[in-house]
Amino acid sequence: MAFNFDYFVVFAEMRTGSNFLEANLNAFESFECFGEAFNPHFIGYPNRDEIAGVAQHTRDADPMQLIKAVRDVPDKLGGFRYFHDHDPRILDVMLDDPRCAKIILTRNPLDSYVSWKIAQATGQWKLTNVKRRKDSQVRFDKAEFDTHVTKLQEFQVQLLNRLQSAGQTAFYIAYEDLQDLDVLNGLAKFLGSDERLEALDGSLKKQNPSALEDKVSNFKDMEQAFAGLDPFNLTRTPNFEPRRGPAVPGFVTGAHAGLLYMPIRSGPEAEVCAWLAGLDGVAVEDLPTKLNQKELRQWKRRKPGHRSFTVLRHPVARAHAAFCDKILQTGPGCFADIRKTLRNFHKLPLPGKMPDEDYGVEVHKLAFGAFLEFLKANLAGQTNIRVDAHWATQASVMQGMAQFSLPDMVLREDDLVEALPRLAASVGYDAAEVPATPASDQPFSINEIYDDEIETLVSDIYQRDYMMFGFTSYAA
Repeated sequence: MAFNFDYFVVFAEMRTGSNFLEANLNAFESFECFGEAFNPHFIGYPNRDEIAGVAQHTRDADPMQLIKAVRDVPDKLGGFRYFHDHDPRILDVMLDDPRCAKIILTRNPLDSYVSWKIAQATGQWKLTNVKRRKDSQVRFDKAEFDTHVTKLQEFQVQLLNRLQSAGQTAFYIAYEDLQDLDVLNGLAKFLGSDERLEALDGSLKKQNPSALEDKVSNFKDMEQAFAGLDPFNLTRTPNFEPRRGPAVPGFVTGAHAGLLYMPIRSGPEAEVCAWLAGLDGVAVEDLPTKLNQKELRQWKRRKPGHRSFTVLRHPVARAHAAFCDKILQTGPGCFADIRKTLRNFHKLPLPGKMPDEDYGVEVHKLAFGAFLEFLKANLAGQTNIRVDAHWATQASVMQGMAQFSLPDMVLREDDLVEALPRLAASVGYDAAEVPATPASDQPFSINEIYDDEIETLVSDIYQRDYMMFGFTSYAA
């Protein structure tokens, strides 16, 4: 038989019905499922030494040996079950292989959690004879449940994103679908078999058919714990920003000091770099930067005890700095093309060139307000202009950094006078000159135009940063 795939994997978790699904797959002459083939504690099934002709010690030494054996099952399509905590060495192999069929089995996480607790309490993980059924009431533990759900969700999101990125699809099947013969026959069709079952496997029995209220001893506590949940994400801050990379070439290391500065654009970069250069008595332009990831990893290895840090700036001050440095000014470093578009299409009241004698503080306030209106649309994905790092949310910038490395310390601009000397002392510099007070934005400072209207605009645009980092109003 010519199958659509070379082998299959059932992505599942404990107590999701994977045993029942496997039993029904094995009821087809076309398929052979080898259990939890990559469970780190056994191979396939408890008390087994080998499956598909591969011993556990062989699998542990080289997991691809077992993949090959499953793929080469004669006259059948072989497969296995895989849980989030199984051998991670083969996850990329499966996800990157379009010839590996992905079956994703899901279940209501509360049901699977309670079932897992009962199985733990009774020691009964599979039921084939109802007369031997063991029962138990269990206690709901919210912290334990939260951990359970988080692990399941993280793995499901990982699967979804990887399949999307690879242009692949999976056959999704819910716990409730396992009793639907048409769905299981549809799965066989998906895998490429013409064979159809006439009845479901009857060897396995549902272990805990009663209602949750009968299975959970502190059911009222569980209800109260869920009262604060937000299943529809009503409190979520919408985020339409594109994902950012780590921007490693923009990182700056000390000339000799074991310090790595991971800048957030439109922050106090000049002042921090001047301080970093001053530690070793070098010019700012002599600080190592524009390193690639390999070079930066090598630097880290050469600098045991190194510290990395970034600096947050209040969103009001940061938006104003981005406007003054990149949009208002017309000299080197400005975004000339974006400036032209903002001036001609978005009608920002910007002079043709700066400096301009007619450009006063009132016009500056109007222009900055118009820029903020543009930022609102830009960060919401409503313009054809890029979301530049100089005005992207600081939360998204830090998420990008995490793709390479998270900073050890997240400092705030207002705390640098106390924080930077402590940071220098942590890498053996007893005396560290505090950076000079940042120069005012040109041609006018934010303090000359700030009011409640600007605060309202900025807090609306950067609500994610206000929420994630706890910013209060700029005037506070």
